[in-house]
Amino acid sequence: MQVIGRRARARRDTTTITVAGAVITALLAMLVVALPASARTIRPTSPSYDVRQILSGKSLGHWYTKAGSSKRHWERLSSPDDITIFGGDLFTTFQNGVGPQGQASTDGNRDSTIVEFTQGGQVIRKWDLRGKCDGLTANPATGQVIATINEDANSSLDSIDSWTGQVTHYQYSKQPLPHHGGTDAISFYDGQMLISASAPGATGTAAPNPAYPAVYSVSLDPSNQVAYVHALFYDESWATAANGPHAGASVRLGLTDPDSNEVVPATAPMYAGDFMVTSQGDKEQIYVHGPGTWYQHLTALALSQSVDDTAWATSWHGTFFGASTSTDTIEVVSGTFWPGTAFVAVTPCDANGAPATCPGPGYPPNYLGQLNMYTGKITPVSLHGPSFEPQGMIFVGS
Repeated sequence: MQVIGRRARARRDTTTITVAGAVITALLAMLVVALPASARTIRPTSPSYDVRQILSGKSLGHWYTKAGSSKRHWERLSSPDDITIFGGDLFTTFQNGVGPQGQASTDGNRDSTIVEFTQGGQVIRKWDLRGKCDGLTANPATGQVIATINEDANSSLDSIDSWTGQVTHYQYSKQPLPHHGGTDAISFYDGQMLISASAPGATGTAAPNPAYPAVYSVSLDPSNQVAYVHALFYDESWATAANGPHAGASVRLGLTDPDSNEVVPATAPMYAGDFMVTSQGDKEQIYVHGPGTWYQHLTALALSQSVDDTAWATSWHGTFFGASTSTDTIEVVSGTFWPGTAFVAVTPCDANGAPATCPGPGYPPNYLGQLNMYTGKITPVSLHGPSFEPQGMIFVGS
């Protein structure tokens, strides 16, 4: 890691933070006075929420055809992951044991299943997509549900029209992709489709590599079904360290596992309005201010744990919807939330250096955590109800 310009920037940041801190403190004091009595009793440092299950893959299924065979087989849905919302309905992907490069599952299945369901858990529609669907996001401007296929290699993209149900398959404009890996999470930022360049170096030189994009800006051409990719930034781009021994200094990134991504909501205490990508194995989040502009700037936040999805509470009342891969279920987490709180799906077994046999000592199963966006420290969240081991998550305000 290379470091430059630490002291000068630190002096400027200290002055800025002091003034900003005074303003924020005053605003928060005014906010608390204005809150209803029930909200003022919240203890944001030790929240507790209720969990209940609304959907199970064990009660759902799909027909599939094995490679080289014309006979159809039936199986239950399994391994839900990413989750998104459009028009009040939720969509999630069940990966059904398909491998990260599109390899068939142990029973010969090669298809993931996208399920549309209500917020109460009633199934509306299902689609089978060839390969492992890892990223799933709805375009709020068009209603298209975008699915990335195969997170490690042999990657492509599918678009589902949420109105008609029609599926359009796209090939990426560069094959193999420049980072020699696959594609994962998707976010829409000011009209840009931003996709994580996952598993860098899976079919080439090992990551990190300065030539490997960490995130692609993607545009779709329906006329020839091509998804054109352009690098947003790279695995070894420069960023400002938000915490750790080089806080305030410019550091060179060394990303090996770009994975989930989100747009930070206005309620967040830090980086509001930025685009964020999590490098899961590296226990790091990269916040991108002004993505795709001439003033684009990166900030790197080191985390105390490996995480998958991050979701922010945007209102006092609402619901977190989460996919538990280990139990093949979708759960809801409900309660009263402090707006701006960042919740994370903690994934200890996905950290670089995790043991081959995992979960294990010091590496528990996935759990719901609360992220301190200033320090990167993650603390477990107290929950009541069935076991919740989240992977994909989304918050829906009410």
